[in-house]
Amino acid sequence: MFSRLSQVARHLSKPRPGFGHTSAAAAATSRSNGPASRIMASADERNSRTINTAACLIIGDEVLGGKTNSAYMAKWCFSLGINLKRVEVIEDDEEEIIEAVRRMSDRYDFVVTRHDDITYQSIAKAFGLKLKLHEEAYERMKRLSKPRKSEPEFSWDVESPARTARLRMVELPTDESRDLSKQALFVRDDLWVPISVVNGNIHILPGVPSLFERLLEGLRPFIVDRLVDPEGKGINRIIISTPMAESAVAGYLTELAVKVGPHGVKVGSYPRWGKKTNSVTLVGRDLAYLESLVPEVVEKVNGKRVVVEGEDDEPEELPPPTLEK
Repeated sequence: MFSRLSQVARHLSKPRPGFGHTSAAAAATSRSNGPASRIMASADERNSRTINTAACLIIGDEVLGGKTNSAYMAKWCFSLGINLKRVEVIEDDEEEIIEAVRRMSDRYDFVVTRHDDITYQSIAKAFGLKLKLHEEAYERMKRLSKPRKSEPEFSWDVESPARTARLRMVELPTDESRDLSKQALFVRDDLWVPISVVNGNIHILPGVPSLFERLLEGLRPFIVDRLVDPEGKGINRIIISTPMAESAVAGYLTELAVKVGPHGVKVGSYPRWGKKTNSVTLVGRDLAYLESLVPEVVEKVNGKRVVVEGEDDEPEELPPPTLEK
């Protein structure tokens, strides 16, 4: 999260197009959250437009289980130059899911969530779709799934509760009027698990972190042509460590944020409680321009550039030992 400095700057300057961009669908949704706003862009339009903004929808039970994938997604978006605008936590509840995916599909170019027992059916209902067996996913599942020791008698040819449970995993929200290949992406040759794509921009991935991460990485070549920077250079961050208090540098950094805002640069200030140094960050796409700012910022905050926050921390000073009598 950027500091209040960048929030002030956003009111005083206009960012460069492509950084912190708000899509046309987002503008429409700001005026209305009803059905009219949802038809402003078709699923195929959402599936092909430039990806400027992203959102991550976290299901409540996932949080309660102590595992979320939002941190990994944030790093992934940053590396591709996608502006992750929102991470939202909702209950594992059909109505909550329906409301959230409709709203996010309108407002953001790229949305990721995870599937569980009710996610597929809830998202299908949100967009008036049916759950249909995806034949390719089913064939891949049969070919690539490993036998389970707990199910020694399992057979794909015999009806059973286990087979029914597995079939539900490949019954995907399907829009029969659209190209099916755009609605289920197989991004890893060694995995049967598809990324279900609903309404053109809702991407449903498994919640297991190892699978989530592998599939998200596999998605890169499928979206690279839609990035603001197709070469995938992403966003750059420069960190400057300063011994000065945040209040002492706030005035200068606020002025700096206003000056560099039109160049698509955000200025951040982060206090590090209990440490001798705080951090100032410069974030943007134009690395050469960021580098040109470093000497001035270093001088003004009496700091030095670091690669990793805290790398210049001094060892904790311990009191000298005393002899007990």
